[in-house]
Amino acid sequence: MNNKYTKQDIMQIVEKENVAFIYLQFTDIFGVMKNVAITKEQLNKALDNELMFDGSSIDGFVRIEESDMYLRPDYNTFAVFPWEESFGKVARIICDIYNPDGTPFEGDPRYILKRALGHAKEMGYEMCVGPECEFYLFQTDDDGKPTLRTNDDAGYFDLAPVDLGEGARRDMVITLNKMGFSVEASHHEAAPGQHEIDFKYDEALCAADKIMTFKFIIKMVAKKHGLHATFMPKPVYGAAGSGMHVNQSLFKDGKNVFFDKNGERELSAIAYNYLAGILKHAKGFCAITNPTVNSYKRLVSGYEAPVYIAWALTNRSPLVRVPAKRGASTRLELRNPDPSCNPYLALAVILESGLDGIKKKLNPPYPVDKNIYELDEEKRKQLSIDSLPESIAEAIDYLNKDELIKKAIGSHACKIYMEAKKLEWDEYKNKITPWEIEQYLTKF
Repeated sequence: MNNKYTKQDIMQIVEKENVAFIYLQFTDIFGVMKNVAITKEQLNKALDNELMFDGSSIDGFVRIEESDMYLRPDYNTFAVFPWEESFGKVARIICDIYNPDGTPFEGDPRYILKRALGHAKEMGYEMCVGPECEFYLFQTDDDGKPTLRTNDDAGYFDLAPVDLGEGARRDMVITLNKMGFSVEASHHEAAPGQHEIDFKYDEALCAADKIMTFKFIIKMVAKKHGLHATFMPKPVYGAAGSGMHVNQSLFKDGKNVFFDKNGERELSAIAYNYLAGILKHAKGFCAITNPTVNSYKRLVSGYEAPVYIAWALTNRSPLVRVPAKRGASTRLELRNPDPSCNPYLALAVILESGLDGIKKKLNPPYPVDKNIYELDEEKRKQLSIDSLPESIAEAIDYLNKDELIKKAIGSHACKIYMEAKKLEWDEYKNKITPWEIEQYLTKF
């Protein structure tokens, strides 16, 4: 990756743009963005990797007795937010987390993705990713707290005045463009209040950084419009859930290695091997790509969410779809991830799964040209079509059995992640839900 900025460039831009505060951003293991805000007077020290923070206070990092950690800004991620506060402008830099001895912190999600990309580079490949992020816009109450009331009754591709979120979405696109995004599509999704904004594919690390920035920008712009944006996978019962389809391809020497003009369906042997690896490890990485209790309320039949481990060309019911475009645009679309996932971890485990398929020269089953949702269990069994886990508890069990995925995450992060998700499931199991009250309080 070419260096976009030098230290001197950043210092000059901060002065020229009247930047008062700089957010040093990083992501915890559960995909939540964190900020350490500094003034411009501290920027020189930060750019020299001299700023420390307490890692024990961040979910999934370290214990209190080993809490000192360093923030190392990635100069290439420097950006000035395209709005101004009363005190001046705000900029951000995404940071890597380092130990006091100068080694990368093994629980840093960005480092985990970098390590996976390093494995790909050793094999001569670079991963490119184009995410499709869906989200809901809800109204807020008089106290500014989110409700479940949408501000439209629109459907797929509807326009204003039916889509009352169009103004907010337009501002989101404008803001994203100012932040360096190349937005390719923006439209209303299937459910009232649901939207999608797609941006151009990028090298995987940049794509993961952009996903985190995207979620931050969407929430900020929504708030300015008096709305609440949520990336919760299934906020409304009976409506479509929000996914984050991951379009991915591998490049070598500037060429897309998934494309082969003479290959079957114009796909290369490498593409088929990679696809087979994805299908093989889908159950194992599901706890990472679909990380919450709520994620599995989306992964049910009837709402175009992928439930079955299979692949197809135009058919949208399987886990993986191969869009029609070929040449440099040849790609695999993995449809189960949702936007509550940590993009660094998700891309790392997806990539390692595909690389495993290439290393072992795995072959995928035949593509499925039928609507899998309409097949009964016996027919799916005949076609050897398996299903994704039905809960985060089941997904964690599969993660624990998949040595490749555990290795991709690393022992430190994996242990903490699984423990936290088991606690999340236990807490959920013990809750008394409104559904139970409605069903049983007067019946018994």
